[in-house]
Amino acid sequence: MKHFDDAALRLTVNVRLTATLLAAIGAIMAIPQSASAQTAFTLPAPPFELPMLPSPSGNWTVMVGIGGEYMPDFVGSKNGRFMPIPIFSIRRAGSIDQFRGPRDSASIALLDVGNFRAGPAFKYVASRKADKYAELTGLGDVKAAYELGGFVEYYPVDWLRLRSELRQGVGGHTGTVADISADVIVPLIQRLTISAGPRFTWKSTKATAPYFGVDAAQALASGLPTYNAKGGAHSVGFGSQVSYRINPQWEVHAYVEYEKLLGDAADSPLAKLRGSSNQTTVGLGASYSFDFRIR
Repeated sequence: MKHFDDAALRLTVNVRLTATLLAAIGAIMAIPQSASAQTAFTLPAPPFELPMLPSPSGNWTVMVGIGGEYMPDFVGSKNGRFMPIPIFSIRRAGSIDQFRGPRDSASIALLDVGNFRAGPAFKYVASRKADKYAELTGLGDVKAAYELGGFVEYYPVDWLRLRSELRQGVGGHTGTVADISADVIVPLIQRLTISAGPRFTWKSTKATAPYFGVDAAQALASGLPTYNAKGGAHSVGFGSQVSYRINPQWEVHAYVEYEKLLGDAADSPLAKLRGSSNQTTVGLGASYSFDFRIR
């Protein structure tokens, strides 16, 4: 009975979140097409400059937004849930039109030269609570993790984006994560763009073990066999996105991302006996861009 009540509660929350997101996108669609990007405010120059990096003075473009994803309950799960997802990035104003992939971390392009960008990146990984899902019984909680690192992004041609991120975890895991992706970007009609491409993720042992390892105490409490999860190739996948630019400021998008777990993550008893190595995420989102200036 408790399981039924929990499922009903999750369904109610998901429906409400979906309705809220669709209402917000509907409101955005109603904004007049004549809106144009403007410099929202001016900030004083920082008291110091970082060596080897261009001066931060000038105009910058900020992208902020909100999305909603139907994603696995946890990495390796065969069931899904709906979650709100923030969108955030900063780049030099006037550079190549902003493209953001669904897997991109929040980032700031401190180095923005021609077809090349680089800068810090950040990703939040939600905590995993064992009492929320029957599959995790006896495995204990994993705290939220904060992944800090950087990204590099390159356009060899204007329709192809290559991106790589390297991040270090703090909190729930203390390992290293590397993401590599490529996206072919094709304008279908004016303002409507489709993109698609492959993805690959590598994780160190310290980034893999907290989520897929099973120690002796956890094996006794969960009924799963002990398992020493090590790092390596974590997943390979493919993603596709359709985006519509309403005006220079507003954009809406929908996407699907498929991920196939590899190595010790796929061989973990959590994924093999209680979950799945096939991970699919479907999402909707809306973003707003504005400019600011640093003296």
